Amino acid sequence: MSTDPLLRDTPGIGDGPDVDLLLAALTAERVGQQLLLEGRPDQAAPYMRAAAAAYMASYPLAQPRSWGRLIGAVKAAVLAGDGRHEAGRARNDLGDVCDTPPSCYLGALCAVVLGDDAAALRLAPGMRDGGPAFARAADGIEAIARDDPRALDQAIGAIEADFAARDAHLTGIPIADTALMLRRIATRRIENEK
Repeated sequence: MSTDPLLRDTPGIGDGPDVDLLLAALTAERVGQQLLLEGRPDQAAPYMRAAAAAYMASYPLAQPRSWGRLIGAVKAAVLAGDGRHEAGRARNDLGDVCDTPPSCYLGALCAVVLGDDAAALRLAPGMRDGGPAFARAADGIEAIARDDPRALDQAIGAIEADFAARDAHLTGIPIADTALMLRRIATRRIENEK
């Protein structure tokens, strides 16, 4: 199965307006990620914002509980520079749901982006049943919420080590976007305290 989002004939991709928006999100994200890898964050930002907008627009058209689209929106928006607006919208769509690892991830991510550390720490443990990748992301979110730079470095190191061993990437771009997102959230917090 190809990981190239430009291929509409990818098995299982489906069809419909939500898929059109999902593919648009992945395509914009792909360009943005490549620019980030090249060290051009200012040029990447418009693409990441476009990806976030397309993910957000795809959500109400998709199957209920398509939390991955909202996670993608928040992640792309954070990588574009902030993410608070998207986190607020996604948190509103999620409500109080935390009954699967993806729903808990979305809730914990939105909480940490919005500075609601108590909620992030309450929701992140629900991610751990999703397997090692979810657990590593939970470690990072908890480290940010606890203001523990050493634990954050360890979580990011684990995410990057796992990523380096992968052959396939969702957008086709080899970038550890979860690690980058966590670092951006932590950096923005430090900058806001100045």
